Amino acid sequence: MAQIALVFAVRDVTTSVTILGVVVASRSIANVVFLLWGGVVADRLPRQYVLVGSSTVSAASQGLLAVLVLTGSVSIPAFVVLAAVNGMSSAFSFPASAALVPQTVPAELRQRANALLRLALNSSMIAGSSLGGLLIAFTGPGWGLAVDALSFGLAGLAFSFVRVPASKVAAEHKPGLWSELRIGWTEFASRTWIWVVVVAFFFVNAAYAGGTMVLGPVIADTVIGRETWGLVLAAQTAGMVAGAFIAMRIRVRRLLLFGVVCTAGFAGLPLALALHPSPWLLMVAAFVCGVCMDQFGVAWETSLQHHVPADRLARVYSYDMLGSIAAIPLAQLVVGPVSNAAGITATLLGCAVVPVAAALFMVASRSVRSVENTPSAQPVH
Repeated sequence: MAQIALVFAVRDVTTSVTILGVVVASRSIANVVFLLWGGVVADRLPRQYVLVGSSTVSAASQGLLAVLVLTGSVSIPAFVVLAAVNGMSSAFSFPASAALVPQTVPAELRQRANALLRLALNSSMIAGSSLGGLLIAFTGPGWGLAVDALSFGLAGLAFSFVRVPASKVAAEHKPGLWSELRIGWTEFASRTWIWVVVVAFFFVNAAYAGGTMVLGPVIADTVIGRETWGLVLAAQTAGMVAGAFIAMRIRVRRLLLFGVVCTAGFAGLPLALALHPSPWLLMVAAFVCGVCMDQFGVAWETSLQHHVPADRLARVYSYDMLGSIAAIPLAQLVVGPVSNAAGITATLLGCAVVPVAAALFMVASRSVRSVENTPSAQPVH
């Protein structure tokens, strides 16, 4: 809901694509800056406490932004600052939540557990996208932000019921923060398949953020309408739900290889936006994109959880996220000037080429092709 509400709240203040890119980039920049520390904190403290704190900060920042939008007193600097606060808080939540799975689920069940978690997440995202589109269409984006703030409060309450211990390291042997970052980097860099995939998604996520999530709403405002864009995002999430069901049942020996091949399916949505932005085609392309996203997501999370020690997993996740999203702020900042210079259609076509090229790059790596998650599998370097 928030990603739809924020974009259209900004566009109600200014029609500048460049300023819109600055606002959404501020969240991404804060996320990048704090991600590594989020991983360290999640490996040091009980992860449920990190998640409760993150949810509380997110609820407060989104709630304040909703009040400013609803009262008509919001400004571009306020958008930038509060988006950055929300990005900072999410930098602590993702490593903590991702690293909870191996603390609670045995190795042989992790693929199905990851698929089940994504099924629950994506089901709620369908409701969020649909409700977000309707709220924005009939009441304005401020109410979408208000409901989003409420959802963070409920998430914090739910996380407070989780009970998992922190890593037990004797005080005299506990390394400092910089040493913990170095340990996490060693775990990350020692496995070729990890950094190859992260490098590929450096470009994939940039193309998705700049093309689909910035230029998509521009197409919505000028061609298909805001309500339809909400339905397109809901169709993508419906595809992710279907993808989660597929991931629960699929049994392939080289799960990661299967997941990276599916990355090529991300190209359909920007291609449809560029060539034929009719509602039905956009929803079909979004659905296929969602199915492919979940195949990769489950394969990637299961592989990391299988091969990386649980007490270092949050730090590896933070390096993964840092590398994967580092280009997103730049993409969000430059997509406006680039689309002004080259045209929106040409920019979207370029964004469609990126995931196909990234899939070929990952498949070309022998390390990626050889990863297996069988009980006897050893880490692949």
